[in-house]
Amino acid sequence: MPRIISLADLADLVGKKPVLSKWISVDQTMIDLFADATHDHQFIHVDPERAKAETPFDGTIAHGFLSLSLLSAMNHDCVPQVREKRMGINYGFNKVRFIAPVKSGTRVRGRFAMKEVRFRGASMVMLTHDVTVEIENEKKPALTAEWLTIVEFDAKDHPEAQPEAAD
Repeated sequence: MPRIISLADLADLVGKKPVLSKWISVDQTMIDLFADATHDHQFIHVDPERAKAETPFDGTIAHGFLSLSLLSAMNHDCVPQVREKRMGINYGFNKVRFIAPVKSGTRVRGRFAMKEVRFRGASMVMLTHDVTVEIENEKKPALTAEWLTIVEFDAKDHPEAQPEAAD
């Protein structure tokens, strides 16, 4: 799949084979830093000994929102970037489900399938991706989501604003 794609070719990605990001290691340091940033220091995330003794996870697990927050890096790693993009905006999610815990020391990666491309006005396009965050060597994913992002571009670059080729 190309690393860069034009606005005019975005719709061609709908229904195509999903793209995969590189694996990202989720270690205790990452989990602890996320706990500090979000003020969520529940023992299942930050206390390995207690989590091993008192949970079915055999140790600490990443916050679900940590796994979700990695989507931006995963997306940038494998989803083609829009050539005409001035900026990208995280618009939100239609649906997110946390399926399985991500244990400290494991690796995760994103699987992205373009579901919809919808132009909004003269200078924005909304992209809807079906996303799965896979856990290495696990059958169940960490999460599934329907993620909406907006690409903002200069109105002169809108595919409908392009002059027709001369015959």
